[in-house]
Amino acid sequence: MKGIVLERDRAQAADREEFRRAVLNGLSRRPRAIPAKFLYDARGSALFDKICDLPEYYLTRTETEILRAHADDIATLAGKNCGLVEFGSGSSVKSRLLLDAMDLAFYAPIDISREHLDRSVGRLKKDYPSLAVVAISADYMALEALPDVPLASRRVGFFPGSSIGNLRPEEAVLFFRKARELLGKDGALVLGADLKKDPARLHAAYNDSAGVTAAFSLNLLRRMNRELQGSFDLKAFAHEAFYNAEQGRIEIYLRSLRDQLVTVAGRTFPFLEGERIHTEYSYKYDEAGLAALAQQGGFKVAHSWTDPDRLFAVTYLTVT
Repeated sequence: MKGIVLERDRAQAADREEFRRAVLNGLSRRPRAIPAKFLYDARGSALFDKICDLPEYYLTRTETEILRAHADDIATLAGKNCGLVEFGSGSSVKSRLLLDAMDLAFYAPIDISREHLDRSVGRLKKDYPSLAVVAISADYMALEALPDVPLASRRVGFFPGSSIGNLRPEEAVLFFRKARELLGKDGALVLGADLKKDPARLHAAYNDSAGVTAAFSLNLLRRMNRELQGSFDLKAFAHEAFYNAEQGRIEIYLRSLRDQLVTVAGRTFPFLEGERIHTEYSYKYDEAGLAALAQQGGFKVAHSWTDPDRLFAVTYLTVT
């Protein structure tokens, strides 16, 4: 038990050091930017779960409806005794639709938030006592292999929530290549992607009337205050999200509301009124563009499903 605790403490220290380096590097450059993955500490992950239930946030609701309607089709395409590998698992809510439908040798959720992952896996092991659940706390883009997973006839990846949209196109291609490497030559990938649509609907989804998305963004500053001895005044920054039609993406920032000095990890950074920290992109795709991107990363479209309004797509990709 002592060894497990020491290993956990070392891992947490390594995570905090990675966060420190990313923050100092991101605040030192122009334009300022901090990778979106650091939004997802335990509190950030819990806030994102609340975002998924908001009336304006159609993405989760629509994707869930598609998965519920076609989970059996996905199970048929995947075959028997396969392993399900989820990239960025969060609370594993949508995963349960596949866990219930598929014939699985194991389920391996990968998530950067160790605390959130441990809670989710605890619930899964209780609800699926006969399923081998292998929790992997890591940045899936940095994984070299899947540790300690049982043998399976094939590995099927699951990347829901339009998380592919959080990656720049060149980063998305790198993700596909990484997934191909982890899933193997017989692998497949179930991918959720948000489709291009009316900009007004996109704006509403990322600027909800209850302010939950704003709280999610501002939690990054709260995390810096807590973990890096930061001095951010959360009332002196605002969540800003808008659709860039030329780039086909939502852009999300934290905007300084006044001239100010902020200290983080022993360093002081000046902010001018209106100066922004970029935190996230969310690219929107059409089906042809998504297929072309996947092909660059070593996958081809085997099947794709959308909702009646064509807001969202769930695509089953196979390795080329």
